[in-house]
Amino acid sequence: MKYINAAEVLPKELLKEIFNYVDGGMLYIPTPRKKRKWGERSGSREYYKKRNMNIINQYKNGATITNIAKNYCLSYDSIRKIVNK
Repeated sequence: MKYINAAEVLPKELLKEIFNYVDGGMLYIPTPRKKRKWGERSGSREYYKKRNMNIINQYKNGATITNIAKNYCLSYDSIRKIVNK
């Protein structure tokens, strides 16, 4: 993130008003665009959602947690958390 001197980009009237709230400190102005949830941009969120649904379906069809854990290289506890949601 690049810091910009507010005096260089804001009108003097606005700068005076901001000084009423923050005098000489640093002020963060967030971006107006909507924040994405974890994994939405990279596709990880969808990948893990599909993987977990496959794990749940295998468990419902009789596969043991131990076998599912071996197939997905996950711990027994990780599979147990997925199927017990």
